[in-house]
Amino acid sequence: MKLLGIGSRIDHPTYGKGVVTNVSLTDYWVTFIDSGLETLPLNEEFTVIESAENEVDTVSFYDVEQSLLAILRKWNGLGEPVAIGDKWKGGNMTLTPGQPGLSSKDIPIDVFFHKIVMMRDRLRVMEQKINASNLEETEKIDLQQYITRIYGSLTTFNVLFKSQSDYFVGEKSK
Repeated sequence: MKLLGIGSRIDHPTYGKGVVTNVSLTDYWVTFIDSGLETLPLNEEFTVIESAENEVDTVSFYDVEQSLLAILRKWNGLGEPVAIGDKWKGGNMTLTPGQPGLSSKDIPIDVFFHKIVMMRDRLRVMEQKINASNLEETEKIDLQQYITRIYGSLTTFNVLFKSQSDYFVGEKSK
């Protein structure tokens, strides 16, 4: 029995026409026009419409998806997922105005935390772009010092992070 390769087109008596999207040791993964993704044993009966060669270094959809996500994170300036401290999950942050008669504002901590992490990731991207730029070294150092001071200002929010490796770090005292 010759194995079909990814991209082979088949016609199945129950599922109709489909395309082989992955091949494992025991099954074909076939995406059918009418019934979506189904796994079929390699010895299943169906009609081959068009056979594609079975290449040795085929990859699964999952592998392609993971590679694509990694590329998007790299070029979008998105970092790895960052965990919020367990004690803050599901919590709220209340902002109470100092003036009487004004109402308080509740913000879910998870939403606030997400904005902080996005800001941190964008600062890192800016830092990388500064380092890769054609600016004079003195200008790069000057801009780096501003970024370091920004990180220092944001250390207040370190209490929200689960892992110390995700903390903001500013200038060390001398």
